[in-house]
Parts: sequence; structure tokens; C-alpha cells
Amino acid sequence: MESTALITPGLARDLAALGRLGEDTSMESVLRGLTTALAAGVPGCAGASAEHWRDQRVIVSGSHSELIMLVEGEREVGEGPSVEARKSGARASVSDVLTDGRWPRYDALATRWGVRSALAVPIDVAQAQLVVGLYSVRPGAFSPQGAHSLTDMLTEQLGVAMANMWDFEEVRTDAAQLQEALAGRALIDQAKGIIMQTSGCTAEDAFEELRRISQHHQVKVADLARLLVEEHQRKSRRSPG
Repeated sequence: MESTALITPGLARDLAALGRLGEDTSMESVLRGLTTALAAGVPGCAGASAEHWRDQRVIVSGSHSELIMLVEGEREVGEGPSVEARKSGARASVSDVLTDGRWPRYDALATRWGVRSALAVPIDVAQAQLVVGLYSVRPGAFSPQGAHSLTDMLTEQLGVAMANMWDFEEVRTDAAQLQEALAGRALIDQAKGIIMQTSGCTAEDAFEELRRISQHHQVKVADLARLLVEEHQRKSRRSPG
């Protein structure tokens, strides 16, 4: 039973829920959900942090603002369990910051925020690396056996959640690009209508005129169409009823 000491049914349920995405889902919201689930569901855990590393850029989240400051301070001093976990690709822990002598500058930071023991778990996911941190106000809160079992669960559930997140972001980007393209097409059609009304030309001639002007001024046809429509609307508002 000791090997599952850090896992509770509530934690398993909350971690599985991270893979269910909605319209307001973002990487930040997934990381907040992760840290909240760990802080509430891991026995002995008083708080959690999560670092999402991709292309040397990092997003940091924490169940408490103090833990975000601790993680960022750890990165600044260049030592500590999260730094070690990211560098080595293996779990790193501090059983008691008051007696551990490996990272004295980190120990001083952790003591300032009331942390006595910590566990950092690196997880490689598609296109990124996550470093998950767990913190306790008492020493020796995270057993090696429990940490191993928790790592397996985090790797599985976060792998699913991150894969879903990438797919979701891709679909959302495609939808935004399509919406932008449709909006641009609508503006071009309006601009063509204005040119046709004022010059009596055909739709094809109106588009050719738009393209000629856009090339001359080195602007996109859609941007030129927007300017033409906005100017037409301003003139219409100024005209007497």
C-alpha cells in the first residue's frame, strides 16, 4: 500500500478531468487545475507548482502565489529540486530543507515560505517538458515509493491532457484563421459593391481595381477593402437623412 500513498481517488478523478477541454481552456487553466488537484489530493501536500517549458520559454503556475515566487527564485539562484529535475530528467526531492545541504540557497528560499520538504517530477510530453513540484510544511512528506507511483499517474494523465490541448489549440487556430478569412472576404465583397455603385463597373472590374490599388500602395486587398468600407460608412453618417 505504501507505493500508492500519494494517490487518492479524488486525485485520480481530478487528474483525469484535466483532459476534458472546453471553450475557455488554455495552457494556464490546465496548469492551474493540475496544481489545485495536487494540493488538494496528495496526502501531506500543502501546495503544488507546475512549469511548462517549450522552446526555452516557461509558463509557471502554482496553487499559491508564494510557490510561484519560490519556483522563480529557484530558477534565479540556479539550484533546487525543480532545477535539478529539469536538468537531469529524473525526480528530485528534499526530505528536509533544514538538514539538506545540497542546495543552501534554495533551502533558504524554501524556509522563507514555510516549506520543509519538496518533490519535483519532470514529465516529457509532446513538444514540451513539465516540471511538477509538490511541497509540504513537514519533513519527509513524500516517500520514494509514493513518488514513483505518482510519477506514473502524472505521466499518463498529463500526456493525455497535453495531447488534447495541442489538438484543441490547432483546431481553435484553424477556426480563427477561417473566421478571419471569411471576414476579409465579406469586406472585399462590400468594397466591390461600393466601387460598382460609384463607377458602374462589373464585379470583376471592381476587384481588379481593388487589386491594382493594393499593389500600388503595397497593402493587402482585405486591408484596403476595410479602409474603403469604413470611409464609405463615415461619409454615409455625415450625409443628411
